Order: sequence, then structure tokens, then C-alpha cells
Amino acid sequence: MNAENFAEWMRRQGHQVYRTASSYWYEAGPRVFQAFPYHWVIRPEENEIRDLMLNHGIVAVRYSAPLNFYGGKASYHVVLQKPYHMDMLKSQTRNGIKRGLAHFCVEQISFERLATEGWDLQRDTLARQDRLRSMTQTEWEGICRAADGLPGFEAWAGIEQGELAGALIICRIDDVFNVPYALSHSRFLCNHVNNAVFYAATCNMLERPGVNQIFYTVQSLDAPANVDEFKFRMGLKPRAVRQCVDFHPLLEPLENPTILAWSQKLLKRDPSNPMLAKTEGMLRFHVDGTRALPEQPWPECLERRRYPRLGPQARETTRQTQPNISLQVG
Repeated sequence: MNAENFAEWMRRQGHQVYRTASSYWYEAGPRVFQAFPYHWVIRPEENEIRDLMLNHGIVAVRYSAPLNFYGGKASYHVVLQKPYHMDMLKSQTRNGIKRGLAHFCVEQISFERLATEGWDLQRDTLARQDRLRSMTQTEWEGICRAADGLPGFEAWAGIEQGELAGALIICRIDDVFNVPYALSHSRFLCNHVNNAVFYAATCNMLERPGVNQIFYTVQSLDAPANVDEFKFRMGLKPRAVRQCVDFHPLLEPLENPTILAWSQKLLKRDPSNPMLAKTEGMLRFHVDGTRALPEQPWPECLERRRYPRLGPQARETTRQTQPNISLQVG
């Protein structure tokens, strides 16, 4: 499968899709476009982004760039590369996987089944993250059915006595598997359904000929800070990038800490509002991204690798006294 199949998945869902020199882009929200495939790390020219916005009436774009890019917030991709096996994991995680695999049968299922039976899992997942208002059942069914029959797309699930307990949507783009959606129902968490589904599906993906990497997610704009901790316990790694949010030139007067603080106050009044959450996240990433890397707040998962032998107080001192420090995380 190539990136054009992923673009077709977006078009089937009703998203506008554009192609530029560096990437594909789809409308992730009203007049807000996200670069894809998500695992691509790109270096778009300034005029490329400007023309994209001006030609299509786009308010903002979001994409991942390398650490030595001229702008963008210190962020990460969650990825996994070979080799991968249970002996690499901590004992608590290994025990969770074994218990999960004893309870659940992990297998490939149809997208029609995921569209109908999977909504209970997706709704429960969103509720746990206080993001229930971000998706409707109709939208979920459209996501699943749009993937049906497209090369490279598969649905996997953990099943107990015929009932879906957890699931993944996966898609292969060249030598990389992407995981756009991971979901489960809280009723099954005590039996480690997430461990079982993640481990079984991951091992299956990495066994495919020509597959070199699995990309699970990019750091979220609005999810809880600990949303990726489970993935790290399962052996996945953060890969440092700069996550860029660029706004239309006419909105430049609004791209400042004052407007960000105002959006944060609004979000506190209505924390589950998906539009406010995304707006605050985009403003925060943009404002942070205008600062030099050593002056930015770094995600905790990268801080531990940035200063692996230092405590929190020493890390802060090091940031202040070594403004030119650089980081490469694989």
C-alpha cells in the first residue's frame, strides 16, 4: 500500500485532501489540515505552506518536522522497530500480556463488524479520556466502512466468548504499519485486553515481509499527558520531532501568549469541549514552537532521555546553563 490509498480512505470519509511537494494534507477540522502519512517527517518550504493556505482558504496546518527544523514544538512520535519480543519487556508487562492472551482470542475481523460492535468500545475509550464529544457513532461507522476493501487496511480485535473487548485499525504504507485507532472497553481492562491486542497484533505486523517499523501515534494536542504511558510500558519508544502548527498569515496578530491564556481559561470552563481543546492545543504548540528548543517545555518521555542521569532540579539547572544542548532520540 502507498500513501494514495490512505488519501482515498480520507476522501471516503468526506475529508478534503490536497497534495503538495512535501506531503499530503487532509481536513482534520473546519479549515484545519493535518499532514499525512503521520509517520512522515517533512521539511516544507515556507512558500509551500503559505500557498497551501492561501489557495484553499486554510486557517491552520499541523505537521511533524525534524529537530533541526527552524520552528516547531519539541514533541515525539511513538514507534516500534524490530526486534520485538516478550523477553524485552518488564515482568509486570509480560504477566499482563500472558494473562490477556489467556482470556482473549486476538484475530482479524471485518470492518463491518468493527463499525457496529466496535462503537461501544470506541465510545468507552473516548469517555475514559474525557473526549466523548469529539466523535459520534455515525462518524465512527464511516471511519470503519471507508477502510473496507482498501489495500493495506485491516481491523484486529480481542474477543472473549464472541464479544469484542478491544480492537485496532492498522494500515500499511510502504514499509511502515500505522495504527490510526486503538480502542477497548473498560469492562475488560482488568483482564489485560489492551496488552493482548497490542502484543499479538504488533508481533503479526512485524513478521510481515518488508515491514521495518510500526508507527502508533504522534503526541496528541489535547489528550491527557499520560495517554501514551501504556504504549511505553509495552516497549514502544518516543522518537523526538518538532511538531509544527502554522496559522494563516492574517491570523498572525492572534498567535501570542495572551490569546493562548484566554483559550486556556475558556477550556477550564468547558474541559470536554473538543473544539476548545483542539484550539488550545494548537495555540500552545504554536506558541511553544516559536521559542528555541532549549527554552521550550519538553514532554516528560523525552526529558528522561534528554537528561537520563539527572533529577528534576538538576535538569532545570542544566537547561538554564546549557542553552545550546541538542538531542537525538531514535
